[in-house]
Amino acid sequence: MAVQVDKEKCSACKACVDACPSSAITVPDQVAIISESDCIDCGACVDACPNGSLAMP
Repeated sequence: MAVQVDKEKCSACKACVDACPSSAITVPDQVAIISESDCIDCGACVDACPNGSLAMP
């Protein structure tokens, strides 16, 4: 299961995009979107997020 995004906390800073080793994250608008098929559940994005908007299920 892919990492979950708290849309209220996400500031679209793209720190998660830079941290993701599998390129599973995009920020097309104002919120990060995680591709469940590409996410490898490594947690790098969770650690990189300065707002605490990402969480492992």
